[in-house]
Amino acid sequence: MATKHAALHALIEPVVAAMGFELWGIDYLSQGKHSRLVVYIEGDNGVSVDDCADISRQISAVLDVEDPITEAYRLEVSSPGMARPLYTLDHFRRFKGHQVALKLRSAFDGRRKFSGLLAGIEGDEVLLQLDGEEYCFPIESIDKANIVPRFDK
Repeated sequence: MATKHAALHALIEPVVAAMGFELWGIDYLSQGKHSRLVVYIEGDNGVSVDDCADISRQISAVLDVEDPITEAYRLEVSSPGMARPLYTLDHFRRFKGHQVALKLRSAFDGRRKFSGLLAGIEGDEVLLQLDGEEYCFPIESIDKANIVPRFDK
């Protein structure tokens, strides 16, 4: 799956960049006839529905020609939103000080889900403060990470 993800990223990133946006991340959810390719984009001035539609058309054209996904799927282009997923060390660095929820690929201390304050990164590890303790998770051990939106500010 990592190879497919890298191939998709290599095809999609130049299209998004050429249209003046940042490719925030890609999620490919293989679910038989209901598979989805979700492309998250970020813009300096936000992301509009029209931006998503325009970029979707361009990505769709490239994917139709290159055909990296052989089964049927639905393409979705979206802003990462308030509960944005975090994919890279740079994403974790940019959101230091925010509450995050992590799901690990395999259990650590008997659990896979953690939620706490993103304390930063150290090397290739994500630092998470939780219940007065600091945890270090290698980025490759993180299956999924999202910002936990706060509405009290």
